[in-house]
Amino acid sequence: MTYINHTIERILDNFSANLGSDYAKYRNHVYRVFLNCKMIDNNHDNEWKYAVAAAFHDIGIWTDNTIDYLKPSMEQAKIYLIRENKQPYIDEVMEMIYWHHKRSSYNGEYETAEVFRKADYIDVSLGLITFGYDRKEISKTRKLLPNKGFHVFLINRIAKNLFKHPFNPLPMFTK
Repeated sequence: MTYINHTIERILDNFSANLGSDYAKYRNHVYRVFLNCKMIDNNHDNEWKYAVAAAFHDIGIWTDNTIDYLKPSMEQAKIYLIRENKQPYIDEVMEMIYWHHKRSSYNGEYETAEVFRKADYIDVSLGLITFGYDRKEISKTRKLLPNKGFHVFLINRIAKNLFKHPFNPLPMFTK
């Protein structure tokens, strides 16, 4: 299975200093989400948008050192899209990032946002939530790109936030 995506690689390389020792665990999460998007949506025209959204969707954890990372992640993606002269994609990529933790289905303008939401949930749930997609394909992706402690990292960050903000421990979740 070939999975390397040059857009993802270039974006993540630009954030390697921010990611530090978490680089490999975030990279693998990004690729698992990206490959889940491709599994769900066969439209090759959307691959680049999924690559950009996947690379940026959680990056604010590191760039702004916060668990309330949606807006910082969106800001980094917007800077990138403007720099790459891809302004027509800003709204769609912003929707994918903003709604990726939506607890219920996304029913807005961009179908890609719902695909991306499902793709991230599949990974965050360690493949327990599949939305009816191929468990073997999900398992194959998880074996190809091991977790490397990504979920433990998230749990630790959330626990720290719980003590600081007990009434809003999960600010990244949207209704």
